[in-house]
Amino acid sequence: DIDATPTGYLTTVLDSEGNQIATLVASGSNRKYVTIDEIPLDLQHAFVAIEDERFYEHNGIDLHGIARAFASGLQSGHFDQGASTITQQLIKNNVLTSWTSESSFIESLQRKIQEQYLALELEKQVDNKDWILENYLNSINLGANTLGVQAASEKYFNKDVSELTLSECAVIAGITQNPAKYNPITHPE
Repeated sequence: DIDATPTGYLTTVLDSEGNQIATLVASGSNRKYVTIDEIPLDLQHAFVAIEDERFYEHNGIDLHGIARAFASGLQSGHFDQGASTITQQLIKNNVLTSWTSESSFIESLQRKIQEQYLALELEKQVDNKDWILENYLNSINLGANTLGVQAASEKYFNKDVSELTLSECAVIAGITQNPAKYNPITHPE
């Protein structure tokens, strides 16, 4: 069994009358879970278009994307193009979390192979792309210590994710390419 559900949520403190008086957020825990039906289709489609255009067609790994990244790496001498699917990114963010301490190409390659294997297994286990996308959208780092689309929507637009406009959906989805550079607060242009 592979548990790829996100962990680490913020805590809301209420007074005796139920009014919010504080929000406690530790590093890696600024997340508010939302279900797939609360996330606008425009936002779902934007993430799929940017991160994994064949998401609904593959079984957890994208052989076409792997071949493209490999060919590009051979040509340039730098194997830095991504070929990770949304399922693989979900595994990386919630199962194989030690990737930030990798210090060599071999460690990175080993993790990539593990990611691919676990992505195939997860897709067999859950057999539901909406479940995978929901958990991914609740896991993704969207800069400024925000994890998931609900926290990002509140941080950047001061509204619930279900209320985002098309352009706001595009901004949030675009952040994934470079969370520091595309932070709409520090880089509004």
